[in-house]
Amino acid sequence: MARKKTTRSRKKSRTGKRFRFQLSLSGLLGIGVVCFCLFLWMFLLGIWAGQTILLPPAEKERRSATVEQKPGRETQLPVIRPESRKRAVTPGKTG
Repeated sequence: MARKKTTRSRKKSRTGKRFRFQLSLSGLLGIGVVCFCLFLWMFLLGIWAGQTILLPPAEKERRSATVEQKPGRETQLPVIRPESRKRAVTPGKTG
């Protein structure tokens, strides 16, 4: 007697292809070094850009805060003095 052929149900194939990435330890370290260098470069570029945006350009001719005076006249600047002296705090006393 001959065997009867049985029909096997086929598994449904997934749509799309499966990709598998395999990296050795040296490949993984290489990618890590490249990413570190890129992040460091972006950090330094951001610091440089932030400094140039926030700080105004240096002026060639700076104005001084002193007032031009005529020769022979000298003015004294006002002196600010405290109203009273500070007292030392002794332990145990308040106020």
